[in-house]
Amino acid sequence: MDRVIARKWYSTAEVAEMLGFGLSKTKMLVLSGQIRSVKDGRHRRILPEWVDDYIRRLAEEQAA
Repeated sequence: MDRVIARKWYSTAEVAEMLGFGLSKTKMLVLSGQIRSVKDGRHRRILPEWVDDYIRRLAEEQAA
């Protein structure tokens, strides 16, 4: 029986690729709190819904 495990979180590099941003810009967004994250040892982890929240806020700001 094959079971696929769904991704629970992403690395900063994966989020940068998803958003089409550079790694430096994404790290700045994470460190400034614009994209939420949790620290897992030496790494930052970002939940998919936090990426969605960032995109939603950005779109709302542009619409205003």
